[in-house]
Amino acid sequence: MEKVKLGIIGLGGIAQGVHLPILSKLENVQILAVCDTDKTKAKMLAEKYNVPYFYTDYEKMLYEVDEIEAVEVLTPTNLHAEMVIAGVSSGKDVFVERPLARSYKEAESVVKVIEEKQRKVMVGMNLRFRPDCMLMKGFIEQGELGSVFYVKAGWFKRPNDKKWVLMKDKAGGGVMLDLGISILDLALWMAGYPEVRSVNAICYKHQTKQVEDSAIVFVKFKNDSTLFIDVSWSYEFENPIFYLHIFGTEGTGELNPFRIYKDIQGKLINLAPEKMDKPEVLYWKSYENELKHFIGAVKGLHPLISSAKDALYRNKIVDAIYKSAEKRKEIVLK
Repeated sequence: MEKVKLGIIGLGGIAQGVHLPILSKLENVQILAVCDTDKTKAKMLAEKYNVPYFYTDYEKMLYEVDEIEAVEVLTPTNLHAEMVIAGVSSGKDVFVERPLARSYKEAESVVKVIEEKQRKVMVGMNLRFRPDCMLMKGFIEQGELGSVFYVKAGWFKRPNDKKWVLMKDKAGGGVMLDLGISILDLALWMAGYPEVRSVNAICYKHQTKQVEDSAIVFVKFKNDSTLFIDVSWSYEFENPIFYLHIFGTEGTGELNPFRIYKDIQGKLINLAPEKMDKPEVLYWKSYENELKHFIGAVKGLHPLISSAKDALYRNKIVDAIYKSAEKRKEIVLK
């Protein structure tokens, strides 16, 4: 089996906890090089995963290891734009963790180069790849819920990194760019990408100084459907909470736990499978499925989803959300 030769830039928590363990077990992948500014960490992880090369300079890695076909960018958000541009400019396809960039303007500059170089760039949106989310999408596409008119979703959890994600110059924003953008993407995908008319948002900084730790957002679409998003790093709960409810003209869908409710001959019936994986298994499988999809797209086995162009539109909406919170009024998208 021909293997995709991969380079990884950034060896923090998401790399060590998710990407390296998964990629190292894929039969059609060879991790050829890793890079981190911490030389000791890079050397240690290269040895642990039998990676031939390790670097502290990502540009040297991109141009010295010619065999690399694709790279992963798993660094703080302020480095995404320059690293994605460097990756595609060196002739590589790229996977970058969310978000693509800190703002619409920054994302726009990246997408321009991607289109010029005609490379594949996938932005990590692992919620789409959860088995329960994919099942829900299938039910919606089969018309089981009828026409979707309202989506309500939330995600409450502590930030994975309490350093750079709290710094506006590095992260670009707070919980909205961390958790909210994933919820936004999932809702748009589930609803079939309705065009946004306007957004109204409130952001709070209860336990943070530079970026918001809670955000409440109401989105109106041009087809008259609506979306409510509630995300927080600071709500007090024993365990993280993730939920998504989709209301259609002929049924209701719920995630976490997965349910599909329909009125059939006067009785409320749940059409969802009786048994689903535990949340931690669904979380792990979401990343496995996502990374397998990226590798398959690099090999030309299927079209790429969650592209940089998709991400550009999400950044446009998030910019409007932040503007709404700042101006304390509804913002109409142009």
